[in-house]
Parts: sequence; C-alpha cells; structure tokens
Amino acid sequence: MAVAAVSENTPIYHPRVPSASPLWRLLDDHYELFRSSYPDSFVKRYGYPRAVVDRVVRGYLDCGDLAQGFARIRCTTPGCRHEMLLAFSCKGRWFCPSCHQKKSLLFAEQVVGEVLYPVPHRQFVFTIPRMLRPYFRHNRKLLSGLCRCAKESLETYLKTLLRVPDGVIGMVAVILTFGDYARFHPHLHAIVADGLFRPSGAFHVAPPKDTKPLMELFRAKVLKLLKNEGKIDQHRIRAILGWRHSGFSTYRGDPVRRDDQRGQERLAQYVTRNAFSVAKMTYAPTTGSVIYRSETTHGKNKRNFEVFDGREFIAAVVQHIPPPRLQMVRYYGWYSNRARGDRKRRGLQKPGSLGEEVAVEILDVTEHQPTKVASKTWRELIWKVWEVDPLRCPKCDGEMKVIALIEDEAVVRKILQHLDLWQIRRGDERGTAPEEDSQAEPNWVYDPVDDGWPGWSDEIPADQPAMTLH
Repeated sequence: MAVAAVSENTPIYHPRVPSASPLWRLLDDHYELFRSSYPDSFVKRYGYPRAVVDRVVRGYLDCGDLAQGFARIRCTTPGCRHEMLLAFSCKGRWFCPSCHQKKSLLFAEQVVGEVLYPVPHRQFVFTIPRMLRPYFRHNRKLLSGLCRCAKESLETYLKTLLRVPDGVIGMVAVILTFGDYARFHPHLHAIVADGLFRPSGAFHVAPPKDTKPLMELFRAKVLKLLKNEGKIDQHRIRAILGWRHSGFSTYRGDPVRRDDQRGQERLAQYVTRNAFSVAKMTYAPTTGSVIYRSETTHGKNKRNFEVFDGREFIAAVVQHIPPPRLQMVRYYGWYSNRARGDRKRRGLQKPGSLGEEVAVEILDVTEHQPTKVASKTWRELIWKVWEVDPLRCPKCDGEMKVIALIEDEAVVRKILQHLDLWQIRRGDERGTAPEEDSQAEPNWVYDPVDDGWPGWSDEIPADQPAMTLH
C-alpha cells in the first residue's frame, strides 16, 4: 500500500532537546560546584541547604533523558510503521519551565471550569515591605499566615463596602516568592470574585472604591502576625507605621467580565507563572556568567538586565523551589473545597430577601452548576500551546499510537545500546545527539520530550503489554 507524504503546509511537532536550554547547560556545568561552595558562599544570604532543591534540580537534569525511561510510539498506517522514542519528563513544580507550564495550563482550565462562578472577577496583588521579607525566606510556614492576612483583610473590606455582613468571599490565592531578577519577594496574586456571595445564591457586585482601607487592614494583620511569631516587637511596628511610604501594597486589577472565560484563563495562567523565564536568560559557558533581562528598567543606570555569576544565578532561582508540602494555591470562601462540596450535596435555594437595600448590582448565580473538567493529556496540551499534533506521523501524516512504556533500567539500557543512543546522556559530559547516519534505516528517532508528563494511559491499548527483550 502506498504511503501518503506529509504536506509542506502540515506543521510537524519538534520537541526541544533539553540540553539545548541555557538553564540546563548552566546547571550541568556549575551545579556540583554550587553545592560544594554553598556552605561558605550562600548560607548567610539564602539559609541552610534544603534537600528539596537537590531533588528537583537533579530531576530537571534528567528531564527528557532517554536513559530514565521512555515510551515507544508507532505509526498505525500500514506500510509506514514509523517509530519514535519519547522520553519521560521530571514533573517538577515551580522550576522545570516546560513541566511547570503544563501544570499552569491544567490549573487554568480546572479553576475556570470547576471553581469560578459566572460573575465579574479581578486580580488583587498583596505585597509587603522589603524589610520584612527575610522573615518569610527563613520560615516558609509564615507564607500560609500571609495568605490568611490577605483573605481576612479583603473579606472585611468587601463586607464593609457592600454592607452585607453574611457575605462570602470567592478567592483563589497563589503564593509567589519572586520578583525581578529572581530576588526573594514574597507576595500574593489572587483571582477574586468582584463582590460577595450571599448564602441564598445572590452575588453583590462591589463598586469601584478606594483600596487604601484594604491596604491598612492588610498591614495591621501582617504586623500582628509577625509580632505573634516573635519576629518583630512593638518598637519596630511603631517605626513601620511612621514611614511615609509603608511598603505595603494592595493592587486591584481591571475587572474581567463574567462571560470572558478566555480572560479568566489567561489570568489564571499568569498568576501561576514560573519564577523565571528561560527566554530572558543568556548563558556564556566560557565565563560562566548569566545575563538575565527584565521588561522594566531598574537602578540609576536604567538598565533592563543584570549580570550574574553562574553559581549566584543558581542560588537565586533555586530559592523559589517550594517546600514539599507547602500548598502554593489556596481556595477561600465560596471557592473553598469544603464550600463547593457542601453546595454540590445540598444544592442552592432560590434567592430570598436581599436584606438592606444598597446601590449595587446583584446577580443570581443559583442556576450555575460547575462541571468536571477532564484533565488534558500531554497530546492535547501540546496542541493547545503550539497548534501541532505530536502524535501525527512526520513521514506519512498518519496517526501514531503508544505501544509500550519502557521503564525497567536493564531494558532501557539494552534498547539504547542497540540503537547507539546509550552514551548520549551518560557519557561525554551529557553530550549532544550524534550526527544522523544517512546510511542507517531511520526507523528510530531520538526525540526527547520534556513538555510535561504525558497521559500515556489514555493511549495504550488494553491488550498491549509493556515491551520486553529476551
């Protein structure tokens, strides 16, 4: 049977080679030196070494490494049967750029489809002064308290503004620890329903008022938190309250319409972005330095970049890897897991009395039924980002299917040795792929993938066992 050729206009998916990333090359060159010099060079500024950092960084260096396991995929078109190897990814959170991008995409779809109600929303950003930030660097548990301060302040502010004492806030808060140039800057980004929900199902839209009272509430709660934790005393509090510019901020963004799901999705992706962007990074292997660019200018020289020593840049970015059990996303009020579960079990009654008359817009959300959003597969996520199907055969444009997952170390090694691929990442300083042998039969293609853990279980036929070699 003749095999159809791929059209010139057909987009072909070409996953990036992880070792081509400037971040990967920097870590491969300098991470061991960074670890050995950490006690003398970085403890004073960044605190004691954390085991989670080593685990995440080493996982990232193995991301897309065929030696760590892979999937075999094969074209289903008779007469073609083209095969490729697709390497697994590290699934690291808040560090690996490609794996975290997948988590951000999944979060955005889930929160818009299952959590947010059809009401206007805004982004709120809560920040604290530079003097107080080291307390949160050395005690990450305080970040949970920072979330509570923001939630309680915003809820009190909205209840006072709308005069709805039984109102319930709807808030999804994300803890971020980074600022420009990866400096430690703990703050919160929150997707907030622009008003308050009533237990009956009515939603009161908040009028656009001054947020200075919100900032003052937030400041008071954060200072109380730090005082109760023994970090500051009353003398330090009086000094901070006497500053002309307090250093506290409660930014309120523009409203996102109730029917603008795409706008809500973009906002959700933005608030869960990674701590740094590889696209802003330039690595010079000969000097070991990193140039990191910013979208804004800083300092007296009005520069929009900063030059780092390689080890210093590593220290700056790994400090944002969160502790293993720290939840970076929090759901509050109407959007909390408990409240959503209770509504699902009981259902909502029709709005009753709206109480005291106030000059605000009131929406009826009793009919809204959040739907379960199916988790996207790796294939769907690649299409969403690049508009390219990674399981379309590059030779005949046919459908490709996963035929086996290869995870056993001995089997992995035997296959890669047979294909002359074993030394690609295990020797020669984790070298690059060899030049293509034009005389060899191109049935196998070195095609590493680090775009997030693929949903292979959806693709493997039920009667297809894992591949074994004898």
